[in-house]
Amino acid sequence: MKIEKLLTLTALLSTAAPAAAQKAEILGNRHAMVRIDTPKKYLLLPVEEKEENAHIRVIKDNQLVKTFNCRLATDKADYFVPYEVENGELLDITFSGNLRTNGIINDFACLKHMTYADTFDTANVEKHRPAYHHTPAYGWMNDPNGMFYKDGTWHLYYQYNPYGSQWENMTWGHSTSTDLIHWEQQPTAIEADGLGTIFSGSAVVDTHNTAGFGEGAIVALYTSAGQSQVQSMAYSTDNGRTFTKYAGNPVITSSLPDFRDPHVFWNEEAGFWNLILAAGQEMQIYSSSNLKEWKYESSFGHGYGNHGGVWECPDLMKLPVEGTGQEKWLLLCNINPGGPMGGSATQYFVGTFDGHTFTCEDRPEVTKWMDYGKDHYATVTFDNAPDHRRVAIAWMSNWQYANQVPTRQFRSANSIARELGLFEHHGKTYCSVKPVREMDAARGPKQKNPSESCELVVTLKGDAQITLRNAAGERVVMTYDAEQEIFDMDRRHSGNVAFSDAFPAVTSAPTYGPLRQLRIFIDKCSVEVFDADGKMAMTNLVFPSAAYNKVTVKGKASVTVYSLKK
Repeated sequence: MKIEKLLTLTALLSTAAPAAAQKAEILGNRHAMVRIDTPKKYLLLPVEEKEENAHIRVIKDNQLVKTFNCRLATDKADYFVPYEVENGELLDITFSGNLRTNGIINDFACLKHMTYADTFDTANVEKHRPAYHHTPAYGWMNDPNGMFYKDGTWHLYYQYNPYGSQWENMTWGHSTSTDLIHWEQQPTAIEADGLGTIFSGSAVVDTHNTAGFGEGAIVALYTSAGQSQVQSMAYSTDNGRTFTKYAGNPVITSSLPDFRDPHVFWNEEAGFWNLILAAGQEMQIYSSSNLKEWKYESSFGHGYGNHGGVWECPDLMKLPVEGTGQEKWLLLCNINPGGPMGGSATQYFVGTFDGHTFTCEDRPEVTKWMDYGKDHYATVTFDNAPDHRRVAIAWMSNWQYANQVPTRQFRSANSIARELGLFEHHGKTYCSVKPVREMDAARGPKQKNPSESCELVVTLKGDAQITLRNAAGERVVMTYDAEQEIFDMDRRHSGNVAFSDAFPAVTSAPTYGPLRQLRIFIDKCSVEVFDADGKMAMTNLVFPSAAYNKVTVKGKASVTVYSLKK
């Protein structure tokens, strides 16, 4: 990921002016204020992950202008996060906890070590940060959302906490790419307001100015998560760099507590916009001519598929069925928990859609999964992708342990981009998943052994076992049973697995016919496996102490290792 390298944090702290020694005012056992009086750009906040969130109210000219939560350090700082300041602001801080657990407020590390600085260091300090997967420069990331393509650029927005590396303060972070591999960090796009924090949603290119914001304006629909979850809108006239909130928000409301993640698309056949969102244990479908007024059309999901957890992050698209000349509709439904390997996962349904009602072609009890690893969730596609492509990206983690994975500067990466399609097997229609063609262009020269970031191509002629190993004896073992048509990955001894009881696992996938070639993508903290024909995908995190630098193959298989261009 392309990130501007600034001064090291150590150098920053040695030259920064101490804020708290000048301006901290203690108002009670759990209450303090810090007045901002500096020409510098940032206040660096010390974070200690074991602490509870402190609540921070930002006051300017006697008006409340912002609120956020941060795990401010009481004992020692694990890392720092930047708050971009304005002179004259007052930070009104309320701490959680009590004297028995946290001690005396006068001794809190955060009040002693808050510092001003002109810059904030984002140089990578994490050995597990991927080389060719999207990650935030710092802070927490979960669901990808609001993704679109325009004028040669892919725009990826994501659920983001800029004030710590655990879930909190949901805003839309923003990154851009011209090749779906190298990502450039952009300023935060949509921040919390009086309606709530900013949960997942989607963005579309309004080519024909149906909303009245201008031809080619970017219109985002997202969930405002306040006391209730409602759907709001914002628009951009500078290709998604900055957004203006719609004055008529919210645009869709409900009495349901879990009512979120609107995904909008132009329905060419129907001649209007459709929106699908998650409503508890079902998906609701709406229609609109102008992206502002929405008509409820129907619901889907009662009795269908897996209901082990809350339904989230839907998507709905029309795709060709390979080799048949037919087209069918694919409905994506992310669920947490309830995944086939525990925790969160992406299920899907295939059927017909007329702009009003989705009808599933399978029996209600049938459940189909897009990816059989433990670390594939919140899968959604880009709007306006060229050549009618359906390009998807998933969040590469699992809610069972996402807040505990062994990184701190950042938490979570996204999967490599995937091309979606449909194929038939034994009279049933399934979703195909392949690495996007941009990954072919990233392939470099062959190399003898695996490295921390590489691609393995495995040719199969029957049963096989592929083992990745490092000098510490840590290993990932992948097994293909041709007769049973099953592919397994064992990460129980892959490296650091102790941070969660749910992490050590063997994941297993049906292959829907024989496998002939596998593409295996390794990138420091992940192993993603694809059948070259798209019939099987498996995404798993790993945290080895050193790179897997040896691969052994048993059975009817051979392997070729390729470097990947960074």
